[in-house]
Amino acid sequence: MTPNDIRAIDVHAHFGTYRSKRSPQLVNEFVSGDADTVVARARQVNIETTIVSPLSALLPRGNADPVAGNVEAAQVVAATDGLLQWVVAHPSQTQTFRQVDEMLEQPQCVGIKVHPEEHVYSIREHGESLFKLAARHDAIVLAHSGDPNSWPVDFVDFANAYPNVTLILAHLGNGGGASGDPTLQVRAIQACKHGNVFVDTSSARSIAPRLIEWAVSEIGSDRILFGTDAPLYSTAMQRARIDYADISDEDKCNILRKNATRLLASSRNEKTC
Repeated sequence: MTPNDIRAIDVHAHFGTYRSKRSPQLVNEFVSGDADTVVARARQVNIETTIVSPLSALLPRGNADPVAGNVEAAQVVAATDGLLQWVVAHPSQTQTFRQVDEMLEQPQCVGIKVHPEEHVYSIREHGESLFKLAARHDAIVLAHSGDPNSWPVDFVDFANAYPNVTLILAHLGNGGGASGDPTLQVRAIQACKHGNVFVDTSSARSIAPRLIEWAVSEIGSDRILFGTDAPLYSTAMQRARIDYADISDEDKCNILRKNATRLLASSRNEKTC
């Protein structure tokens, strides 16, 4: 079996319309895509399952409606083969905490998504309430990381304090922009005590030569998960970066599928993988 034969699991994607005042309208259109578009692009490159959160729950920056976005995602994911759902939690919107309690009981919902940057809060200040929420459910948390409100190191104390929470630090190599420090997520994982922290590959930085290979040499392929951040990036490009990485086939299989399968099995979703 070649790497391209692996039925991948994409742990980090979205669907919907991208709304950013910082981007020209044409760019917003380029990086938008409905659920059917996300699934079609995934199937072109042998991605079996894509786990999504709705862009409407995250954007526009500082003014999104995560409550309505979670409702939208529950409906769309239930009607779309090939998708699973992250339920978005916002520490200042307690109704999202009630949605977490409810939606994590649904088989299509695999865990919690938090985005300190787009929701404009500091994980240092609000991590306790978010991790306490996740700990009640032994949940997986997918967290944007690598920017001032969400430096990877700021998650370490919470991950150590709540070992029953599995944390995925999104965006391997993201360190505050293109010229930032690409080591931040890996160093945070190395600082954690319980083996409950992972990183995903969903970033523009991940296409940089040697970054994937370096991360595998530092933390092992069993700490790295495949993510595309679709529709913001090309699904095929993100897949190819793993397929053609200078790592072993076993490492590629771990990143593309095995690690996610193991995590999903622990979150009551064995039948979906």
